[in-house]
Amino acid sequence: MSHRQKNFGEVLREMRLAKGFSLRKFAKLVDVSPTYLSQVEQENVDPPTAERVQRMAEILGENADELIALAGRVPDDLPEIIQRRPTAIPELLREANGLSADQLRALTEYVRKLKQEGT
Repeated sequence: MSHRQKNFGEVLREMRLAKGFSLRKFAKLVDVSPTYLSQVEQENVDPPTAERVQRMAEILGENADELIALAGRVPDDLPEIIQRRPTAIPELLREANGLSADQLRALTEYVRKLKQEGT
């Protein structure tokens, strides 16, 4: 039996239903048409923009970064962060690639402490 990863539309639908939102109600909250939302959930159209996916995550009380990544998008704030340090940030990301979730959490905590020391 194969276990395939669920796509954005499937996950979004499951989250929406789990929170008790009808298609129409959720579409209204996100400011899209119910038809468009249905098409997204059925994977008949590309996922919405990162900004709209973030809004969906907020309404659903879910992690926006995870949902944005599942949609194949990049959070809106990241390009500017990378452009401010066009060499250092990509280098950091490449070095961090392959670290475990625990290692990434430790690295994040270390960076937070560094920032606090600098202020």
